[in-house]
Amino acid sequence: MITIVPFSGRDRARVRQFLQLPFRLYAQAPQWVPPLAMDAGQYLDPNNPFYLHSEAQFILALEGSEVQGRIAVLNNRRYNEYNTERTAFFHYFECANRPEVAQALFDAAFEWSRSRGLDKIVGPKGFTALDGMGVLVRGFEHRPAFGIAYNPPFYARLIEAAGFNPQGELVSGYLDATAPVPERIDNLAEAVKRRRGLRVLRFRTSRELRRIVPYLHTLYNGSLAGTTGTLPLTDDDVNAMASQLEWFADPRLVKIVMKGDDVVGFLLAYPDISAALQRTRGKLLPLGWADLWLELKRTRWVNINGAGIVERYRGLGGTALLFSEMHRSIVEAGYRHADIVQIGVENDRMQREMRDLGIEFYKAHRVYVRAL
Repeated sequence: MITIVPFSGRDRARVRQFLQLPFRLYAQAPQWVPPLAMDAGQYLDPNNPFYLHSEAQFILALEGSEVQGRIAVLNNRRYNEYNTERTAFFHYFECANRPEVAQALFDAAFEWSRSRGLDKIVGPKGFTALDGMGVLVRGFEHRPAFGIAYNPPFYARLIEAAGFNPQGELVSGYLDATAPVPERIDNLAEAVKRRRGLRVLRFRTSRELRRIVPYLHTLYNGSLAGTTGTLPLTDDDVNAMASQLEWFADPRLVKIVMKGDDVVGFLLAYPDISAALQRTRGKLLPLGWADLWLELKRTRWVNINGAGIVERYRGLGGTALLFSEMHRSIVEAGYRHADIVQIGVENDRMQREMRDLGIEFYKAHRVYVRAL
């Protein structure tokens, strides 16, 4: 018999069960990457700033004393106010291959959402605009980029059986950094700089990177004008971005495009630390931090998980300029592989430009929606 157990982050025993479930479910999955332990439970902490404006419910599905599934359901009031919606999000979905368990979890999420006057539910989608989205539907043989979901193929079936329909997909691409950038791309990049008066900023230290975060904040939030289904970055989001840059970024792999004194584009890349997280099970103590530090130095993989060009430069060579610069830095730094993370399939122009750069889209994540 399946028992549904809603709980709050103040119940430490349930929090431990919630966080430990993926380690059991993925014990035989060599591709799965544990989250950083210090990050994994941050949104289960009732003191997280998210709860100053919004709410979430965490739910376990138990059979006897053994956990068979988990889910979180969110009422992000900032999102709903910004978009004039009444949308719930589900996140942290993990489940054994048992439709009745998944249905019980979703039914509890539906009930909680309806009780708050919400009329649809979307997911997987996390607590902030910086979280990875979707359930993996293609590319199961590949290790995920840091912070991006990995799951078995049956998750899509469980979600669809609960009445969800696809809302959209995000694709991730692979770039062989040992292959030269086509000469015409480099030529286009140089022409764009000359004709449009663009320049690319390069960085040497993490301290320099911290100074650019306010510009990224302004660029990202400014790009949301007239869009729907989005949410501006908060100061807490920006602080998290700054911390991630300081902890993991190789300054050579961060590129900012300037037009005069204005930031008009950016590209963020990080050395991939997934192998170290697999070895340490996400723990930094007692010696996991040393393994992580070594992996930052020896990995040959880069995750490119932030890119943007203001509207007026899209399709006019701006993407070619960014990636020409990035490719040069990747090669000079000794990296050999790049994972370009989660680009919306509706962004046809950027995908075409990336294919011209030799990028193969080899993973896909799907976001689902269901009326309540």
